[in-house]
Amino acid sequence: MNIIRVLYIIAGSLSLALGVIGTVVPILPTTPFLLLTAYCYAKGSDKFYNWFTSTKIYKKYLESFVKNRSMTLQTKCVILATASLMLLFPLFILDNIYVRGLIIFLYIYKYYYFFTKIKTIKAITNQSNISL
Repeated sequence: MNIIRVLYIIAGSLSLALGVIGTVVPILPTTPFLLLTAYCYAKGSDKFYNWFTSTKIYKKYLESFVKNRSMTLQTKCVILATASLMLLFPLFILDNIYVRGLIIFLYIYKYYYFFTKIKTIKAITNQSNISL
C-alpha cells in the first residue's frame, strides 16, 4: 500500500471521528465530515469504503444524499452556517477587493446550489442508537 493511500485512510478516519463527535455536539457539523470520510476512504481503500457505507451512521446521514441528492432542511442549514462562518474570516481579514468579491460570490452560490440543486426531505423521526 503506498503512502498516499495510507494518508487518505488516516484523513478519512480523523474525519469520521469528527463526524461521530458531531452527532452529539451540536456546534460541530456531522455531514461535511462524513462526506469527507467517504471521499477519503474511496480514494484510500475499497475495504474501508465498503465498511463505512454499510454503517448506520452512513445510512442515517449520507445515504439519502448520495442516492437521491437530497438532505433535510436541518442538515442544509448546519452545513451552510458552518461554511458561512468559515468564510467570514477571510472576508474581514483580507484587504484584496477581488478576493472579497470571490468570497461574496461563494456565499451567494452556495445558498443557490443548496436550495435549488439539492432536494429537501423530511427528517427521519426514528432516532435509534448509532453504532459503527
